[in-house]
Amino acid sequence: MIEIEVTVKNLAEAFAALERGLRDATPLMKEIAFVMNDAVAENFEQGGRPTWLGKKSGGPSKLQDTGRLKSSIVRYYDQSSATVGTNVVYAAIHQLGGKTPPHTIRAKNAKALHFGNRFVKSVRHPGSKIPARPFLDMTEEDSTELELVAEKYLRGLVE
Repeated sequence: MIEIEVTVKNLAEAFAALERGLRDATPLMKEIAFVMNDAVAENFEQGGRPTWLGKKSGGPSKLQDTGRLKSSIVRYYDQSSATVGTNVVYAAIHQLGGKTPPHTIRAKNAKALHFGNRFVKSVRHPGSKIPARPFLDMTEEDSTELELVAEKYLRGLVE
């Protein structure tokens, strides 16, 4: 015969350990931030999961022309939260999609811009429609990994 015995003392100790571990869950939040950061890095590596719109096969990903956005990704964690993000101004339009506002384009390194057979000092751009290319996104596999990290942490608290 197999028996499992739970005493009030053991249960009270387990709950106390859980309470301490959840009051300051810094180790868990650190692991979660790393998993989320790895998911974002994988999004850049694969050109989106699913593939970002506007990506040319064989060419560089739309969000990796200069590498600035990718290199701006930072992770942060404390005792109760984990965050991965960027402060790059144009990140939001790539994450969510949208339309850029109309703007004037001026020559930077010359006296004029050359369009066809014309030279002009500036041109009025009507704005561009940018498709959503969510780089701060997680797949089902990433979410499963987060669940496993949390389960391991909680088990470690009570064992």
